[in-house]
Amino acid sequence: MVSITDLSFYFGSRPLYKDANLHIKPKDRIGLIGPNGQGKSTLLKLITGDYKPDEGSISMSRDCTIGFLNQDLLSYQTDEPIRAVAMQAFARALEVHAKIEEILKKLETDYTDEMIEELGQLQAEFEGLDGYTLESRTDEVLEGLGFKTEDLQKPLRTFSGGWRMRVMLAKLLLQKPSLLLLDEPTNHLDLPSIQWIEEYLQDYEGAIVTVSHDREFLNRLCNTIVEVRGGRLEYYAGNYDFYLEEKNLRQEIQRGAFENQQAQIRQTERFIETFRAKASKARQVQSRVKALERLDLVEDVVDDTARVNFRFKVGQPSGRQVVQLKGISKSFGTNKVLANTSLNLERGQKIALVGANGKGKTTLLRIIAGQEPIEGEREIGYNVREAFFAQHQLEALNVENSIIDELKQAGSGKTEQELRTVLGCFLFTNDEVFKKIKVLSGGEKSRVALAKTLISESNFLLLDEPTNHLDMQSVNILAQALQQYEGTFVVVSHDRHFVSQIANSIWYIEDRQLKQYPGTWEEYLYWAENLRPHAAHASTPAPAKPQAKAAPASKSEGPDQDKKRLAQLEEAIAKLEQERDYARGALGDQSLYNDQTRLKNAQKALYDIEQALAAQTKAWEQLVERMG
Repeated sequence: MVSITDLSFYFGSRPLYKDANLHIKPKDRIGLIGPNGQGKSTLLKLITGDYKPDEGSISMSRDCTIGFLNQDLLSYQTDEPIRAVAMQAFARALEVHAKIEEILKKLETDYTDEMIEELGQLQAEFEGLDGYTLESRTDEVLEGLGFKTEDLQKPLRTFSGGWRMRVMLAKLLLQKPSLLLLDEPTNHLDLPSIQWIEEYLQDYEGAIVTVSHDREFLNRLCNTIVEVRGGRLEYYAGNYDFYLEEKNLRQEIQRGAFENQQAQIRQTERFIETFRAKASKARQVQSRVKALERLDLVEDVVDDTARVNFRFKVGQPSGRQVVQLKGISKSFGTNKVLANTSLNLERGQKIALVGANGKGKTTLLRIIAGQEPIEGEREIGYNVREAFFAQHQLEALNVENSIIDELKQAGSGKTEQELRTVLGCFLFTNDEVFKKIKVLSGGEKSRVALAKTLISESNFLLLDEPTNHLDMQSVNILAQALQQYEGTFVVVSHDRHFVSQIANSIWYIEDRQLKQYPGTWEEYLYWAENLRPHAAHASTPAPAKPQAKAAPASKSEGPDQDKKRLAQLEEAIAKLEQERDYARGALGDQSLYNDQTRLKNAQKALYDIEQALAAQTKAWEQLVERMG
C-alpha cells in the first residue's frame, strides 16, 4: 500500500531520518510514538507529499487514497454549518444531487426524453452512493464526536478550535480514505468521544497510522507500534503494552551483546598491548588489530525511562478539611450546569474529575478555586494554599520573562539547577530555558505554566487537563510527581492511563449533581459497567547453532599440540564471527517481528553464539599467554 525505503530527511544539517524503512499494509493499525521533536508529524507530512525526502523513496499503490488529520486544520474557519462542512466528504454524491435538482427544476417548464434518461442515470448513481443516507450518516458521526443535534446547523466559525477539529475529523471519517493519517486525534476529545472513536476505528475498512500520546487509545486501537528514535523506525508487532515488554526484551539482549563485545574488545586490547613489542607475536598482534578495526560495534542501550529525581514539596500541610461546597448552583444564561450540589474534600484525597465536555468540570474547578460567582456556600479549610493550572493561566505569564526567570518568580526558593531539572522534565533543555515567554507556542506556554504550578509548594492543586501538549515521557514524570505529592489535588483529565496512575477517588457530574466514587479508576470502571444501578510472513533461515564452549587446557601439551590447538581455536572463532554476523543480519528482517516465536528463537540464537564466541576467545587468549 505504502512503502518507505531508505528514507533520509534533514532539517538544516540535522538528520531527522536516516535510512528509515516502513511498509504500511491494508488493515494496518499503526501507532507512531516517540518523544516530541523526533519527527512523527513530519513523517506523516512526508507520506502525504507535503515534504519531500532528501534521500530514499516513498511509493504507494495507485488506488491508495489518503485522509490527513493534522493540527493545521485548527485554523480553518467558515460560516457554513458544521453538518454541511462534514458532508463535504461526499463530494461526488453532492454533485450528483445538485444535477438532479437542476434537471427537476428544468422539467417544470421543459420535458425531453434526454433529460428523463439523464435523470434516471443520475438517480441510480445517487442511490449507489447511498445518497439518501448522507445526512443521517453525517449526524451519527458528529453526534458520536460529542455534538448535540441542535448544534449541527450552527456555523463552524462559532466553535472553538477543539470543536472545529472534531468537525474535520468527522469529515475524514465519512470520506473513508484507504489510509487514514491521524496526528493526535484524541487531543481535543472528551472521554465519551474517545471511547466512541476507538470503537468506530476498530471497524474501519482502511489502514490507520496515528500519532498519539494516549496509551489506552494505542492499546485499544493499534496492532503495530512504530517507534521513531534516532532517525530510525523501530517496528513492534503488537499494541502499546506489547511494545513495552518487547522493547525491554530487546534492550536486555542488546545490553548483553554490548557487554560481551566490550569484554572481547578489552581482552583483545590487553593482548595487543602485552605482545606488541614481541616480534614472534607480530602476526597475531596484527591479526587482532585488524579484527578490532573490522568490528561492527554494538551500541549500548540508552535508558530513556523517565524518573523523577526531585519532589514537588508542600510548604505546610493544610487542615483536615480542604474545601466544602454546600448547595451550589451555577448557570450560564439558560444553561444550568450545577443544581444544589455539595461536596466535602479532605486532606490527602487524590481526585480525578472525569466525563464529557460541557458537563461543568472546568466550571467546578473554578468554583472550588473561588473564581466563579455561585449560588450557595463555599468554605475553604485551615491553612489551605492552592495553585490552579488551566489554559487561561497562560495569560498570567510575563511575556518579557525568560522561561527560567518565570519559574524563579514562583517563590519556591529552588536553585537555578533545580529549576532547570524541573524544566527538563517538561521538555525544555539546555539554552531553551532562556527563551522569552513571548516567542513560545501555546503548547510551550502551557508546559511553563504547569511547571510553575507544580513548584509553588502549594498543598492543594487544581489541574485542568495538565497532560495536553506533553509526550508520554513527560506524562509519566507528571504522574510520578503527583504520586509522591503529599498534598491534595483535583485533576480534570481524559487520559485514562494517567488517571489510573494518580487517583484514589473518581468524581463525575451527572444530572447537574457532583457524584463521587471512592476508589481507583479501574474499580470505578468495573462499578460503572457492572454494578451501577442504571447501567445496563517471509521465512527467515535460522542461524547456525553455535559451537560448543571450549575450556582452556590446564597445562601445556607441548609446542606442537599448542600450535595445533591455537589454529583450531582461531578457526572456531572465525566461524563463530561469521555465524554472529549472519544472526545479526537475520534480526534485521522486518517480517520476523510479526512472529514472536521466530523472533525470540532468533534472539536466543544470537545470544548463544555470542556466549560461545566469548568462551572461545577467552580460551585462545589464555593459550597464547601460556605459549608466551
